[in-house]
Amino acid sequence: MAHVAVIGLGAMGAPMARNLLKGGHAVTVYARRADAMAPLIAAGAEPASSPAEAASRSDVTITMVMDTRSVEEVVLGSRGIIEGAKGGSVVIDHSTIEPEGARKVAATLEARGIHMLDAPVSGGVAVAEAGTLSIMVGGDEATLERVRPVLACYGQTIVHIGPSGSGQVAKACNQICTIVNTLGAAEAMLMAERAGVDPTKVKDVVMTGFGASRMLDLQAPKMIARNFEGKVESRLHYKDIHIVLDMARALGIELPASSAAARVLATLQERGGARRDTAAVFEILAG
Repeated sequence: MAHVAVIGLGAMGAPMARNLLKGGHAVTVYARRADAMAPLIAAGAEPASSPAEAASRSDVTITMVMDTRSVEEVVLGSRGIIEGAKGGSVVIDHSTIEPEGARKVAATLEARGIHMLDAPVSGGVAVAEAGTLSIMVGGDEATLERVRPVLACYGQTIVHIGPSGSGQVAKACNQICTIVNTLGAAEAMLMAERAGVDPTKVKDVVMTGFGASRMLDLQAPKMIARNFEGKVESRLHYKDIHIVLDMARALGIELPASSAAARVLATLQERGGARRDTAAVFEILAG
């Protein structure tokens, strides 16, 4: 049994914490909102009043927050993890952030004798609840092996990608495929509808051939039903595609499909769709 802190109890962090409890670990939780902590406390977790307090009780501290700035705040800010974490303990950040941001936070922690892994996840809420997430890990491989039993409580595929920041690079690549394929699904469903054929039949037959994709399978039914109240808010993919494009500029490469997806997502944000499922890009294309 490990003593584990979970900081950030949103759509992904909460089911990860529940699976840690099911795995027999002693879990401390922290979130800004008391109502986010309440179900986990009822399930057996201990509350903390700050990230520092949560980290002080733990061998492993997990973060799952919005963006690079949020990670810097909960890890390095006032009453942050760095103020409470013990030397030799491990911080695992599951947020999707900029690779360079991950490297800077890791270097600051390492200077204090605290280890960090950048370990973004893929799979969505239902997969987090099932405990079968894919986890892409950057950082020291020996540190990963130390905490692998913790990650195995909610992750099925756990891959060491490389040194610090590498997990975030892998997640950026994942998000290119996820977001561009969602836009492709929207274009395909729109074309089927406008051509007067059954889009469900089109989706079903495409899923048996080379055009198949996970996002077509998951997102096309939402587009056909015009049901965009899903759990993957488009603002998150909008944030992620800009991480991708910032990386591309720094690397001197062109990503035309990602650039096109970013423009459509920007329009969705402008039209009030930030908290709607990313499948709502269909409405933007449909006009």
